[in-house]
Amino acid sequence: MGALAVGASWGMDASRSHPADAADKDAIDLTTQYPFYDQAEPAGIRTPPQRYSIFMTFDLVDGSLRTDLQSLLARWTAASAQLMRAEPIGQVQPSSDAGVGQDTGEALGLDAASLTVTIGLGPSIFDDRFGLADKRPALLRRLPKLPSDNLTPETSDGDLSVQVCADDPQVCYHAIRNLARMARDTVQTRWTVMGFGRASAGKGQQTPRNLFGFKDGTRNISTGADFDKYVWLKDADWMTGGTYQVVRKIEMNIETWDADRVSDQEHIFGRGKTHGEPLSGSVEHDTPRFAAKGKDGEAIIAPTSHIALAAHENNGGIKILRRGYNYTDGINEFGQLDAGLLFVCYQNDPAHFVQLQRKLGAADLLNEYVKHVGSGLFAIPPSPKTGHYIGEQLFT
Repeated sequence: MGALAVGASWGMDASRSHPADAADKDAIDLTTQYPFYDQAEPAGIRTPPQRYSIFMTFDLVDGSLRTDLQSLLARWTAASAQLMRAEPIGQVQPSSDAGVGQDTGEALGLDAASLTVTIGLGPSIFDDRFGLADKRPALLRRLPKLPSDNLTPETSDGDLSVQVCADDPQVCYHAIRNLARMARDTVQTRWTVMGFGRASAGKGQQTPRNLFGFKDGTRNISTGADFDKYVWLKDADWMTGGTYQVVRKIEMNIETWDADRVSDQEHIFGRGKTHGEPLSGSVEHDTPRFAAKGKDGEAIIAPTSHIALAAHENNGGIKILRRGYNYTDGINEFGQLDAGLLFVCYQNDPAHFVQLQRKLGAADLLNEYVKHVGSGLFAIPPSPKTGHYIGEQLFT
């Protein structure tokens, strides 16, 4: 596989607002920069979700040494900090006619556009290749088989993950392209998803829509108390201040969904399509009343609807931070739209996601229209201090 084997292009103009973002378009400031070093938490997690994302996983090439992994993490750390400052990662114009540029140059003159880079470590990093078994994060294991799984090896797992997000697609692409390029002697790309039209809301953002046309992430984590309780790791040795990243590539059966009546779609989600209100309420952010019954004596929100199965009230209070994006890979082999949801979530215990997905995968009315084809679990280390690098504690 090549160093940057990506799917279909976004084909979008960064200067134009996405429909899902129309109401908060004035909040987009392409000059916004986020710091990489010396932060209480890793970039790209609590950060308000940007408009575009590329998620890419990598495997270290056969024969790689512990020092190769160490050097890669150090180089990616330095490059990520520069990219997030809207700086090239090296010279674009070589001094010699025979020279090759260190930076590919397509982001010259562009602002940072809220760029964030989030680097993760897969369970396989801690096998017997690099002598890191004793540093494995306590809860980092491959996800168990789940009822919704229809996974392929080509779109699952990986030694390393890189999530790049920005409000300008060219800034986003430049970052992942150059991170992959500078590591091509050490890693090869495993799988990639290019995301657009964020499918989850951060604090102060209008709730966006998924490709089924429904608002997505209405009840997402937003308070500091919830982040502390459900997202960040505490008393976790070198991972304190970090978290765990779960990624799922979910194909949507778009054509079948589009042929369904809207009333049935609302029954499946448990929400109104236009305004996003729970079927037991009037406005989007009304708390769903799962015990409410209609005149026929049946539950207004079906117990197997998506919001009923995912609600923290019905899962012992468990919450996860959603940070997903829509994606499209063009047309599939059957001549249908190849599109869906790049589902990304963060939690301090991957078992929280597993518990939710076991319920959803077994009973969700939405399952008729979706297929989970990709999956991965990664440990996200804490933010490095200036002069240090991500995962440095692994090598001490």
